[in-house]
Amino acid sequence: MAHDHSHDHSHDHSHDHSHAPGHAGHGHAGHSHAPPDFGFAFAVGAGLNTAFVAVELGFGYVANSLALISDALHNLSDVMALLLAWGAAWLAGKRPTETHTYGYRRASILAALFNAGLLLVAVGGIAVEAVERFRVPSPVAGWTVLLVAALGIFVNGGTALLFMRGRHDDLNIRGAYLHMASDAAVSFGVVIAAVLIMLTGWHWIDPAVSLGIATIVLLSGWGLARDSVNLALDAVPKGIELVSVQSYLAGLDGVIEVHDLHIWAMSTNETALTAHLVRPGGHDDAFLHMICEELSHRFRIHHATLQVETSAETCRLAPAHVV
Repeated sequence: MAHDHSHDHSHDHSHDHSHAPGHAGHGHAGHSHAPPDFGFAFAVGAGLNTAFVAVELGFGYVANSLALISDALHNLSDVMALLLAWGAAWLAGKRPTETHTYGYRRASILAALFNAGLLLVAVGGIAVEAVERFRVPSPVAGWTVLLVAALGIFVNGGTALLFMRGRHDDLNIRGAYLHMASDAAVSFGVVIAAVLIMLTGWHWIDPAVSLGIATIVLLSGWGLARDSVNLALDAVPKGIELVSVQSYLAGLDGVIEVHDLHIWAMSTNETALTAHLVRPGGHDDAFLHMICEELSHRFRIHHATLQVETSAETCRLAPAHVV
């Protein structure tokens, strides 16, 4: 049976309505998989942190505290990161267009990648300032720093909690969560440093605690950066094993071969799959519906496109080395 394998395949979409028989199927497992709306969390987080930046700058100037002013600038970068992630989440929900047939879902991946970069830049800034304070110890206005930093724990920790439930399912939300959680950790470290300095008079405690915090932020930021780069390069999303998916497809009734299998992220919370299934007996819509449903439930792959062939002999994409 002749097939056209130039990747402009005619698709028989396995949605809830019926189609004429064809060679390919595409489906979303017959249910909605829209991500949770974090618009409220972004609005509250951006608003609270903008206000906190103004408070930190003001008290930092009054108390002549470089630590508070530096932390305010760090928090300002996080406000920008929140706004960026919010914009990306909004773009991801936009409908496809003639020029962007997948919509703007990948904007969330770009935002996560940029947020990871901001985290790593923030680590560099903290480390440079800490080294400088080791060289030239700076007096700390203890009570002022302590009270403002304690407020920072409340603001940043509360904002992080707003994003906590989505941090495992969406890399973009995870980026926002890590920014806020790391800021809360920074504020907590500043509180500890302020208390110890007031009790002992040891000003080296401030940069020492800052370096410890920078290490924690680096570890979380590095993981976000690694995952973001992988998604940007169309790697198989974390938590999905290609071998397991291939074994499932190869074990389907009547399927004798699986080739041209690709799994990638359409966004930070949506995964797509394409594959060619060799099934000499052909297929029907029920077969395609069943596969899409199983891919969704077993592997959380909600956007599957399948081409069913009766023979692999004429498919130029059958060899393993051909992409």
